Amino acid sequence: MADEFELDTDDLARRMDGAIANLRVELASLRTGRASGSMLEPIMVDAYGSPTPINQVGTVNVPEPRMVTINVWDKALVGKVEKAIRDSGLGINPQLNGTIIMLPIPELNEERRRELTKVAGHYAESARVSIRNLRRDGMDQIKKAKADGLSEDDQKFWEATVQEITDAHIKAVDETLETKQAEIMQV
Repeated sequence: MADEFELDTDDLARRMDGAIANLRVELASLRTGRASGSMLEPIMVDAYGSPTPINQVGTVNVPEPRMVTINVWDKALVGKVEKAIRDSGLGINPQLNGTIIMLPIPELNEERRRELTKVAGHYAESARVSIRNLRRDGMDQIKKAKADGLSEDDQKFWEATVQEITDAHIKAVDETLETKQAEIMQV
């Protein structure tokens, strides 16, 4: 039975890919001084009694490099969308024009850029911790199989395989973080 042990490395890699995808979503919400519709994704609006993403109550556009507009479909929700943006902590002051909310993106100062790179670093560290936890899960499966009679050579092979997958994903997290930090610090 122990000779038939095979770790599901595809599942392990898929779960680690999920941690990286989550990191990319979190990083997309960080402001870089350029307008981006994705910076509004984490903001929820209290629409019709339940929290709703902004892109489900209006059309988000980026007409200029330093401007985001939201064309709210229901006139009754304009005030709620504006309030959600003000309360989001993005540091953007919405301007109303009928059912269109304009968000001028101010230039980031050096201090704010450094703060954002630190926040990006925290997001990346969370992704690394998730990947390491998944590595530990894989190693635990191997140890359990070892207790069930897996040979030492097979154990070393599977441990090396799990470590290779982990190293590749940690490297991807680091590269994603470097790219985002360079984007934030770009003036």
